[in-house]
Amino acid sequence: MPPSDSKDDDFDLFRQAVGPVAPVHTDRAMLQPRRPPPRPRQTEAEHRRALEDMIDDPFQVTDIQPGDELIYMREGLQRQVFKKLRRGHYRIGAELDLHGMTAREAHEEMVLFLSAARERRLRCVRIIHGKGLRSSNRGPVLKSRVAHWLQQRAEVLAFCSARPADGGTGAVLVLLRVSE
Repeated sequence: MPPSDSKDDDFDLFRQAVGPVAPVHTDRAMLQPRRPPPRPRQTEAEHRRALEDMIDDPFQVTDIQPGDELIYMREGLQRQVFKKLRRGHYRIGAELDLHGMTAREAHEEMVLFLSAARERRLRCVRIIHGKGLRSSNRGPVLKSRVAHWLQQRAEVLAFCSARPADGGTGAVLVLLRVSE
């Protein structure tokens, strides 16, 4: 067979295999709209709960005084890990200074700060609440509130007052759970 006949036969076989074909009226692809990025629903729920706690949580009178040391360790945490935190063995990944803020502002800032620290997978952070020396007879307002708020956060494994070189009883070192 001549080569031109084999080309015709191939073309005929192809047309038979494909079947009838309809012409395309547009050369544009039909694109699906982009899906929105996934929402961190758990984080949003924690933020809502924290804001609700802020509104529902009346000012708590505590026995914390300006020079008192704050200590908290979640059940199940190894004592050796807590000792390392108290001795300052963990590198402080970030710091938040709450001086001059109202309790409401301080709580909002702390929630945002802890969320950002968790996203950055930080292990240890410092929160400066001040010693409360100018808080008159009410005691240190932010110091007692920070201690209360930190105990309510699931990502907080432990916290303690900082070493004197790191702020002493005017700051806390917070050990965070690193998410997988």
